[in-house]
Amino acid sequence: MTKLGRNHSMTENQDAIVRVLQSSTSPALMAHQLEQFHENDIAAVLPLLTAPQQKKLLRVLNPETLSTVFSYVDEPAPLLEALDIRKAVDIVSGMEADDAVDVLRQLRKEKRDALLDMMPAEQKKDILLVASYDEDEIGSYMTTDFIQVPLTDTAETAMTALSEQAKDTENISTLYVLAPDGTFFGALPLRDLIIAPKSSKVQDLCQTSYPYVYGREQLDDCMETLKDYSEDSIPVLDAQNRVLGIVTAQDLIEVSDQEMGEDYAKLAGLTAENDLKESVLQSTRKRLPWLIILLALGLIVSSVVGIFEGVVAQLPLIICFQSLVLDMAGNVGTQSLAVTIRVLTDETIPVRDRLRLIPRETKVGLLNGTLLGILSFVCIGVYLLTAKGQTIHMSFSISGCIGIALMVAMAASALFGTVIPMFFKKLGIDPAVASGPLITTVNDLIAVVVYYGLTWIFLIEILQLV
Repeated sequence: MTKLGRNHSMTENQDAIVRVLQSSTSPALMAHQLEQFHENDIAAVLPLLTAPQQKKLLRVLNPETLSTVFSYVDEPAPLLEALDIRKAVDIVSGMEADDAVDVLRQLRKEKRDALLDMMPAEQKKDILLVASYDEDEIGSYMTTDFIQVPLTDTAETAMTALSEQAKDTENISTLYVLAPDGTFFGALPLRDLIIAPKSSKVQDLCQTSYPYVYGREQLDDCMETLKDYSEDSIPVLDAQNRVLGIVTAQDLIEVSDQEMGEDYAKLAGLTAENDLKESVLQSTRKRLPWLIILLALGLIVSSVVGIFEGVVAQLPLIICFQSLVLDMAGNVGTQSLAVTIRVLTDETIPVRDRLRLIPRETKVGLLNGTLLGILSFVCIGVYLLTAKGQTIHMSFSISGCIGIALMVAMAASALFGTVIPMFFKKLGIDPAVASGPLITTVNDLIAVVVYYGLTWIFLIEILQLV
């Protein structure tokens, strides 16, 4: 059946779904009309419906369709709570094990236990298997729906096994081949099976160098390996090398999206990804620890500025350009931080190549600082001369000091923006926690010392402009 949505926008489909629900057609016809839409569109429109419309939709659609719909719903718990227990069991039982686990974890314990007690033994076993893995282990993202065939089969018998198993799974593009002792032997693409002579041996057709992961592997340890392969699915093995399930390409996208979200949150100085649905107190609790640390660092920066109070008193004009030097140093440090974290998260890059990043980023910061320093020397000098009425000597002495400060501060910031995350990585700490705000504050401290230090040495002690 061709689903609507390929040639229509999601908004158009949502409006059409609402019109179907508002019609007075029979439940059978209404179900037939709704099943023309993609399940993701139905899931997206559910929160927008009135309570009576939600009830009508949940009543007319069959459990098989609702199983797919619920896998797209962000917060399915309230909907499941309102359903008849028998239909709720049918819906969760029809979901892939990893999706079912996500749904069950959102339910009240009483409701969750009731659903599990009423489930068929096979589905319950798969769900409990996936639930036994921690959320940071790859096994928690696997699905137990896959095709497996014995090593000793011929192409003809493997095709028969495929036909028998295909009715219970959507993941049929790759068949997983098992050795006589039940361990993973290799993988057989469906295309190779279809075009092979019927008498061909599966052992001769399968790929024995096919990638795989172990269920207890941490996400961070195996994500780069998984991304290196363009397979539709990759088997997940237990400690005895038996296939427990598979990680599909869709699962990998979900995991990658989650990991990027967490890293983005850390780069923003948060301890977890911010959620629009969480309470004000929850968001405050996530952000407060880093803000306290940054407050302490900010006080240190302010104290350092206080040390140069005498310099500012003798040459007040220089304070106008403090933010320029600090902001540019912070920007360069954040750029180097982003590049470094991207390199550190790629496990395929050798340590030697990672260390080369330190002089490279420092040189980039120095070169950019030199170019911007020259530009600042000219522009600020002209500005002080024409707009502020300073003498040529005073104008270009100050602009020259600012230019040199930019060059030194930007080079130093690039260096620290590279070294700090590497240091965190060496200590076994996620380098992403060397967040943008942290690097910016550290670089502010560097820039303040460089700027006012050069002002004191260059303008006051050497040129004696005061």
